[in-house]
Amino acid sequence: MYCQRNVRTFQVDSSQHPSSNSPMTEKSFNFALIGAAGYIAPRHMQAIKDTGNRLVCALDPSDSVGILDRYFQDVDFFTDFERFDRHVGLLRRKQHQDIVDYVSICSPNYLHDAHIRFALRNHADAICEKPLVLNPWNLDALEEDERETGRKVYNVLQLRIHPTIQELKKRMATDGGKRHVIDLSYITRRGKWYHYSWKGAVTKSGGIATNIGIHFFDMLMWIFGMAEKSQVHIADNKRMGGYLQLQKADVRWFLSVDGADLPEALSAARSTYRCITIDGQEIEFSEGFADLHTLVYQDILAGRGYGIPDARPSIELVHALRSAVAMVTDPEMVHPMARAFTGI
Repeated sequence: MYCQRNVRTFQVDSSQHPSSNSPMTEKSFNFALIGAAGYIAPRHMQAIKDTGNRLVCALDPSDSVGILDRYFQDVDFFTDFERFDRHVGLLRRKQHQDIVDYVSICSPNYLHDAHIRFALRNHADAICEKPLVLNPWNLDALEEDERETGRKVYNVLQLRIHPTIQELKKRMATDGGKRHVIDLSYITRRGKWYHYSWKGAVTKSGGIATNIGIHFFDMLMWIFGMAEKSQVHIADNKRMGGYLQLQKADVRWFLSVDGADLPEALSAARSTYRCITIDGQEIEFSEGFADLHTLVYQDILAGRGYGIPDARPSIELVHALRSAVAMVTDPEMVHPMARAFTGI
């Protein structure tokens, strides 16, 4: 049985959240952006603009970055990291008016660690997309770098500030300690390009659980507690499925980038199926994503934001899942959509 759609739409209150017409901060900060041609980069550009700040320089090996002009008109752009590194370092040494305060990182997953350290070395805070790093031990080194430089590493965990998810967390906090049963299903169609790109290489993306699942795992642990036990039932280059025992929930999960796994009842025009059921009731949060990166930036600039300790549980979990041997010990723990691939 598949989730019945029951869309709930949340409107962002412009009196509480920043917009491009109402800068949030009195001081204007300078930002650098790494990965400017990437899919998620425009959300960071919008967030920088919405919070009244400046994007002073950007980097991407691809020069297809005309979208920069939609947000800022005077961005210094580089395709070579070496020239970008020299430029940012020169701004710092000369105490130029464009000296970088924050580096926003949208590069491929395996480069996050190096680009975070680049930011810290240049006396800037880092705002990095998920996953913060691929391996838990990289976090230890980054925490040491934070202490040495006095700068801060922030992770973009936007599901934690989604209105529906925040409402769910509040409700679960008052449920009297009840244990819950959860099914997580996420299928997003990806073409052949995906497997030829860095996303299809486990050593670069971290694999399916890391690349498309980590934000769901972070959200579930944030609400239902740390993972006490995990199993992987199916794992290949297109899909993964397994079981998590959290402190307050039992979770069956299935993730896929194969369009053939989309439910037959889904419209042919739709390329993504996202469904979370808790005790048989669907939690719908397809809407409400438009301003989440701006709200993440607002939190960071206000001295809050999510750092390395917040990111660590999900990094440790997906590393464990990536390293696990797929096997089924209890058929009841297998997600319904994964059963066809496990032979049960």
